[in-house]
Amino acid sequence: MSGKVRPVILESGIEVKPVYGPQDLEDSITGRTLGIRRVSLHAGHPPPYVPVRPYTMRQYAGFGTPKETNERFKYLISQGQNALNVAFSLHSQMGIDSDDPLAEGEVGRVGMAVDTLRDFEEAFDGIPIDKISTSLTINGSAAIMIAMYLAMAEKRGVKLEDVRGNAQNDILKNT
Repeated sequence: MSGKVRPVILESGIEVKPVYGPQDLEDSITGRTLGIRRVSLHAGHPPPYVPVRPYTMRQYAGFGTPKETNERFKYLISQGQNALNVAFSLHSQMGIDSDDPLAEGEVGRVGMAVDTLRDFEEAFDGIPIDKISTSLTINGSAAIMIAMYLAMAEKRGVKLEDVRGNAQNDILKNT
């Protein structure tokens, strides 16, 4: 075996270097899109990269009804949390309605039960979704939940480009 490192090429055709340094960040748009900047230090040390805005802080939260979840979200925001990570009830994660016999005993037990757009509206009532980033930890029914979240934003008059967040869509996680 030779000492040469074999190139790693992603499916997209982009080659991945074995090591990246500050120059790679300087040469790319990544530094700007990640919201980082260099700060000046003294004693001849190279300036480090620091975040331009505070890191996102999310606590995985959501339980019972959308109203109870809304109360918890508002409490977390009042305590300095600047983003939300929504926990969904197991039946909601599986795309089963709360009134389905398969959901009996599970509704709101390990997260917020969501069946309709109205549930999202109630859960996020009074929460500035154009300023608070939201992560939907949902898996199999992620596309449906994202659609409801975005429909709620549109009903409020929030431009979709102002909605921030993500969704977990690891369908194998709950198998």
